[in-house]
Amino acid sequence: MEVSGLTLSGPQGTLVTDVAFDVTGGECLGLVGESGSGKTLTVRSIAGLLPSGIEMAAGRIDTGGGRVGMIFQDPMRALNPTFTIRRTMREPLVQHHGLSRKAADRRALELMKDVGISDAERVAGCHPHQLSGGLRQRVLIAAALACEPQILLCDEPTTALDVTTQAIILDLLHRLREERNLAMLFVSHDLAVISKISDRIAVMYAGQIVEVGHTDEILSSPHHAYTAGLLRSSPSAGPPGEPLFAIEGIPPQRPAEIVGCRFADRCPWAALECTQAAVPWGEQGERHTFRCVRADEVAAAFSLGVEHGGWPRSLEVDHAAS
Repeated sequence: MEVSGLTLSGPQGTLVTDVAFDVTGGECLGLVGESGSGKTLTVRSIAGLLPSGIEMAAGRIDTGGGRVGMIFQDPMRALNPTFTIRRTMREPLVQHHGLSRKAADRRALELMKDVGISDAERVAGCHPHQLSGGLRQRVLIAAALACEPQILLCDEPTTALDVTTQAIILDLLHRLREERNLAMLFVSHDLAVISKISDRIAVMYAGQIVEVGHTDEILSSPHHAYTAGLLRSSPSAGPPGEPLFAIEGIPPQRPAEIVGCRFADRCPWAALECTQAAVPWGEQGERHTFRCVRADEVAAAFSLGVEHGGWPRSLEVDHAAS
């Protein structure tokens, strides 16, 4: 799958700008960023499920003719509470594969067993509220696989789960991706989750992708200040006993109107050149790209200060050095 130049607009203006990435079979690309960064709109545009009033203003989405499946964030909201699981699973099999109800029910049980539901017959007769969060999420995964997709879109599928169940679902998705050679796009605001399942990471801020690279490179050597800030914000990044770090400021309300870097107002490395013109893509190594004119300074600071997340303790000192 390849997305290029994707721009989404709504009543309040441009929401997502010039988004581009690719995902190949058997690979998982993690799309990470804070709430409101445009992650869910991006993934919904691929699935053709944009909310009313929001449209694709420019760009291209090429799925290579492959079928697309999607796993949603909250299984309790995604599953119809008036339907049994059997009926939920049956619908796409009848509608898209033309199976009889009896054949669809048999296939539904096979799919549920494939995602680790051992007592599939019992679960099939239940309504969503009668199942645990983990079982509901497994049902959603089975339903997403019903039409045998080549591309699987995962919109924060583990957010509503406890840590133990989250780990089980991540392992399940990893197994299914390898067995079925799925191209997987995994959306999350949680870098810890992304690091466990993704081969590469795309970091999104204010409707724009700001950094893309192999997971280990992004986590060990970020080249954009926002990525460094996300890593610094992780609960495990700071010394024990210290207050949790938070990036100062708020995302811009109208990011498309900003000429230069959209993160400049919150960035301790920001210089005059960051705000005067559009920031070109830089490159470091194999397939590691970023929109940052101070990338070397960001990477160097992170390398020297990994014990506190690579974020300058003193903004004044950092600006003085620039």
